[in-house]
Amino acid sequence: MQFQWYPGHMTKAKRQMQEDIKLIDLVIELVDARIPLSSRNPDIDELGKNKARLILMNKSDLADEEAGKLWSAYFQKKGYYVVSLDSRNRNGMKQVTAVVMEACKEKIERDRKRGIMNRPVRAMVVGIPNVGKSTFINSYAGKACAKTGNKPGVTKGKQWIRLNKNVELLDTPGILWPKFEDQTVGLKLALIGAIKDEILNIDELSLELIKVLTAYYPGALQARYGTEEQAIDETAAPAEILRGIAENRRCVAKGDEIDYSKAATLLIDEFRSGKLGRITLERPD
Repeated sequence: MQFQWYPGHMTKAKRQMQEDIKLIDLVIELVDARIPLSSRNPDIDELGKNKARLILMNKSDLADEEAGKLWSAYFQKKGYYVVSLDSRNRNGMKQVTAVVMEACKEKIERDRKRGIMNRPVRAMVVGIPNVGKSTFINSYAGKACAKTGNKPGVTKGKQWIRLNKNVELLDTPGILWPKFEDQTVGLKLALIGAIKDEILNIDELSLELIKVLTAYYPGALQARYGTEEQAIDETAAPAEILRGIAENRRCVAKGDEIDYSKAATLLIDEFRSGKLGRITLERPD
């Protein structure tokens, strides 16, 4: 299965970001804590060179906590400031502000020496589609100032948001990159919902998810879908495991036949919503 999704508005958005970067002190990059590396757009490093950098590992409430610690250390070692958070929860926003000010302290000190006082830090918020940028901004600002949705591509234009006297944010549309050199990256992006489901083969995608889960989280499928009458044999072929899930959850079509597509959609939806537990699909090398 090939993964690719790069609609025309992303090219326009990338050009606009290249124009806007000269206005910016800090690049805040949201990644999905379940795939912290695969959810980073490789173009952002070039775009944000010579700028302070903060990586927000969003949806950390859905990710494996121990894996999250490994990823935080990985990014910090590469020189990034890092905060793990659930963007729907305002409790972590004070930490974000503290790290933003720390990341920009040299810029603030330069301004002070030039007699420029209280100029707000200007930050660009970037990330792939559906990573939670608008939800983060709304939680950070404490009001609904950016459109939100659970589908990729909700934010389509440029938005400046004044948070307080210290910080201004520039929200940007979620952009991918024109070609996934490694199709496993595309697979992981599809699994978390960064690529529109309408262009995917959900049945095949569910089989790939089963492969990942049985490798990294043995027992997770049995815990969620096994019953006393019928266990989920996680050593079986992915198609057989999907069949077991379908049978135990009564995913049937007319004539009482197994509805594999319904079972596939159920599995992917429950992974995305955290019902299978806290799961991270990749580890640092």
